[in-house]
Amino acid sequence: MIRGRLTRVLSAALMLLESCAFTPPHRMENRLFLDTADTAEWRSLLPTGMFHGVTCNPTLLERANETCTVSNLHKLAAEALAYTNEFMCQSWGSDSQEMYDNGMKISEPDRDKIVIKVPVTKEGTVAATQLQKSGVRICLTACYGSKQALVAAGMGVEYIAPYLGRMTDNGKNGFDECVKMQQIVDGLQADTRILAASIRDAESLADLAVAGLDTFTFSPDVARQLFDEPLTLSAAEEFEKAAARGSQTL
Repeated sequence: MIRGRLTRVLSAALMLLESCAFTPPHRMENRLFLDTADTAEWRSLLPTGMFHGVTCNPTLLERANETCTVSNLHKLAAEALAYTNEFMCQSWGSDSQEMYDNGMKISEPDRDKIVIKVPVTKEGTVAATQLQKSGVRICLTACYGSKQALVAAGMGVEYIAPYLGRMTDNGKNGFDECVKMQQIVDGLQADTRILAASIRDAESLADLAVAGLDTFTFSPDVARQLFDEPLTLSAAEEFEKAAARGSQTL
């Protein structure tokens, strides 16, 4: 009987380990996030192993035909965390108290791995401060200017998400704003991560990395661009052909 119980315990532990996200030992400080609420895209791209987590917001939930409710976010968090280390989603509310209350409810299943996003507004920062005091991890979002990095650093939040593409759409140099934000937190010796968002292409992603940023969230389309290198695809095809020829050699 003891052996049977031990076998069941070991089997359950093995299943738990297999379902947990794996952190590559040489990933070091960089963090890549997949920016979508489309679970089909999660199942397609998260097994690549390059993503630290998933990000979403009410707009992305709407695009994916997912309801913006606490119960549904709990369900989505469970699925995302089976593949990755973090699930980042946005709270909502007409004032700081409502944003705080929703943030507490959303993060309740796992406050070590569920990060709550709030906009960089006065009400949002009040809610974020109270959430931090309650043990919730925070990302300030809807950032449109480098000066807002001062808010994030002063509050000591873990992330702030500048919208590169949308800043550029509105007449700013989104790239320069993101780089300035990194310089601000570095200069202040703050631990806040600049989570570059609204990245439209893989080249912009690479350029930001060259400039010193190490935390990004991007769409499935941009993720696929990272694999779209004709020379690599051609070389892989040649390797397969050579392997096939070699397997037929006596």
